[in-house]
Amino acid sequence: MILMSWEIILKELACPRATQDLKLNTKNRNAAIDAEHIQYGPLTIKEPGDYWEKIAEHWNTDVKAAKKAKCSNCDAFDVSPRMKKCMPLEGALGYCWMHDFKCHKDRTCYTWVAGGPIKDDEKSKKNQMKGG
Repeated sequence: MILMSWEIILKELACPRATQDLKLNTKNRNAAIDAEHIQYGPLTIKEPGDYWEKIAEHWNTDVKAAKKAKCSNCDAFDVSPRMKKCMPLEGALGYCWMHDFKCHKDRTCYTWVAGGPIKDDEKSKKNQMKGG
């Protein structure tokens, strides 16, 4: 029982592994880019190609509406104070609890969920305790 309590406390206080392990973060991010059901992108924010058109088609909406659904307002995007301590100082990054990698606020994916971002430590900890 005591061991389990310590495991819970350590998990609660630790940065997610992908925020500290570049190889793991890259693996998880690349999996999100490649997965047909996720399609994380656009790869190049300033030159998105037809990415937003594809997202709009997938969501059955127009490009203008699709561009409003970004990681920055996704319910899985964690920018809480505790998570900011886990991130590099540069970049507009948050942690994606859904796909376990550091993601950029101006990207999105097919699995975007309204209601974000996560801004408080308690909600961040709850996501971590339930495993994402």
